[in-house]
Amino acid sequence: MKPFESCPVDTLRQVKGVFTDIDDTLTTNGRMPAEAYAAMESLQKSGIVVVPITGRPAGWCDAIARIWPVDGVVGENGAFYFRYDRENRRMVRYFADTDETRERNREKLNAVASQILAEVSGASISADQAYRETDLAIDFCEDVPRLSDESVNKIVEIMQRAGVTAKVSSIHVNGWFGEYDKLTMTRIFVRDCLGIDLDSEETAFAFTGDSPNDGPMFVYFSNSVGVANVKDFGDRLSTPPMYVTKNRGGEGFSEVANALLAATDQSSKASWSRS
Repeated sequence: MKPFESCPVDTLRQVKGVFTDIDDTLTTNGRMPAEAYAAMESLQKSGIVVVPITGRPAGWCDAIARIWPVDGVVGENGAFYFRYDRENRRMVRYFADTDETRERNREKLNAVASQILAEVSGASISADQAYRETDLAIDFCEDVPRLSDESVNKIVEIMQRAGVTAKVSSIHVNGWFGEYDKLTMTRIFVRDCLGIDLDSEETAFAFTGDSPNDGPMFVYFSNSVGVANVKDFGDRLSTPPMYVTKNRGGEGFSEVANALLAATDQSSKASWSRS
């Protein structure tokens, strides 16, 4: 990983959109610092598209899409995107799976959750599980004492044996039935909401993240940036980002945003329709 400060200014000038993880990327020690929120607002006001790409649940994402200075949100590790149409006062919701499929999968995930709680001491269902539409979130350090790497690996193993896709974030192990991930739904969001093909304009976007479940985004985006705490994952991070910031969490995100804002006159950025 290269220091983010080595990223060429000419590269930063090309960026028209920022995708970002939330937990431990926009937040620091579980809270969002004012500078990170202000950075999102400054980016959006300058004409740069801002879209959180998160493992957090649908209930949270509805509020994020409505209230935050963002152009939409991809949630539950790629299960859906939400975009609030402010002109028509309407929430646009797109899911990878049908209502019926999600209902069937919830029943199967409940059985997996019971097995994990029985076999992994200290594991807990995430406090935000009630607001999820598609996945199972097992808390290993957010509201419980941090579990060992061995216990986290055991959770992943149980999920995978049941045919569940399992991804480790900085706070949860998330599991779901299906082939989608953060990148898959990001492509769909860009197609539907920005009207472009992501493959043809990949270099016009940056991504910021911090953990292994951001791997598909780190691999795909040439302008991928890990906030400094991404280094905490060591060998668990098989696909590191191109760059890493000096600062951790929300301060690291702000570092990226400030560099983008300083790189160029952003008045030329507003060429994409936020339809």
